[in-house]
Amino acid sequence: MQITLRLVALRLAAIGTAAGLLTMGAGAANAAPAAAPSEATWLSDVTAVTDQASAYLQQRLSTPGGKTAIVLDIDNTSLETHYHPFTMPAVPPTLALVELAKSKGASVFFVTDRFEVLRTPTKSSLTGVGYPVDGLSMRPNFNTDPVQVNKTNARAAIEAQGYTIVANIGNNTTDLDGGHAERTFKLPDYDGALS
Repeated sequence: MQITLRLVALRLAAIGTAAGLLTMGAGAANAAPAAAPSEATWLSDVTAVTDQASAYLQQRLSTPGGKTAIVLDIDNTSLETHYHPFTMPAVPPTLALVELAKSKGASVFFVTDRFEVLRTPTKSSLTGVGYPVDGLSMRPNFNTDPVQVNKTNARAAIEAQGYTIVANIGNNTTDLDGGHAERTFKLPDYDGALS
């Protein structure tokens, strides 16, 4: 059992390294990586987007009825993994948005590119900082499909359960593209500096 877990860990590390190398080669040739702003600037920029999302959800969820849901990315959307990689606190304006949606009767789903093997610590990280988790979709172990394909399929699966996804919130276009949401809200990632 211990050898099998080590092999799984090594395989996941290899996939992660390969994915990281592929990502590093994407984009404009010889482009320098973007620098992340201060945490205060980032939170201010996130709040500008979540304020728009809050106004939309106040209106959209004002009439109860139907199975409504919001979908969120995790890293640097719901949890501060760039600025606090070891403690991963909630992103305050995102948590406030989730609390609003939940109070209006919407279910809360998280769709992440983290591998399935990380389900327990991922869910614990979310619930530990106050997020309600009605569903958590993760990348299947050893899956090498593009991020957007996995995330789009996850949203389609949520809809197949009878939900209307009224808002999809993420900090990367792969979190948002592919449809299956009435509205999308893109948080800043500063040209990939926070992805």
